[in-house]
Amino acid sequence: MGHLPGLIAFDLDGTLVDSRRDLADSANDLIAEMGGAPLAEEAVGGMVGGGAALLVRRALDAVGLESSPAAVARFLEIYDTRLLNHTRLYDGMLDVVRSLHGHARLTVLTNKPLRPSERILDGLGLRDLFHDVVGGDGPHARKPDPSGLQGMMASAGTSGDRTLLVGDSAIDYETARRASARCCLMSNGIGQRTLTPEMLASSDWVAGDSTALAAAVEQFLVD
Repeated sequence: MGHLPGLIAFDLDGTLVDSRRDLADSANDLIAEMGGAPLAEEAVGGMVGGGAALLVRRALDAVGLESSPAAVARFLEIYDTRLLNHTRLYDGMLDVVRSLHGHARLTVLTNKPLRPSERILDGLGLRDLFHDVVGGDGPHARKPDPSGLQGMMASAGTSGDRTLLVGDSAIDYETARRASARCCLMSNGIGQRTLTPEMLASSDWVAGDSTALAAAVEQFLVD
């Protein structure tokens, strides 16, 4: 394929896929096993983004229960049985990724463990479109630590201004900033939407849907 002109790294949950219901159902199954009352799906969605351990801690804290490594392991066991029960691609995202294939180096950078991430991407027909997938249980620290994105940049031979991280949360934005990369935030995702366009650098974007993302990516590639 030769050298590609840029690197585009996608977050997974809340960016490429809407996984909120499966995550919420799994968290509530864990809570029920531990004797707690279930949380609303929207409440669990607001807890997503920092990896499984943080999600479990936030969910259990919310119902007055104590988290532990055993609780995190049990959550992952439960979630592994329902990865694709309700998880779906956001409208138009498959077309966006397909349109970029061969025009940029495409990767996935997620705080979700690698194995379920790969299964979701494969099940939704996306895995073959990405050069690499880096999960939160790999050798790099989880986002917002920039080391995973920096490793992708090194492999691609790209600089920060030729790297775009597409995400949905302040965690993704901080990751991009710390790696001196550019960022496009999806405002329709499930992340913590605490950033506004006015708070972003002039070289970054906010996109409300796949059409707006496609326009932002096109601008990134021609800048």
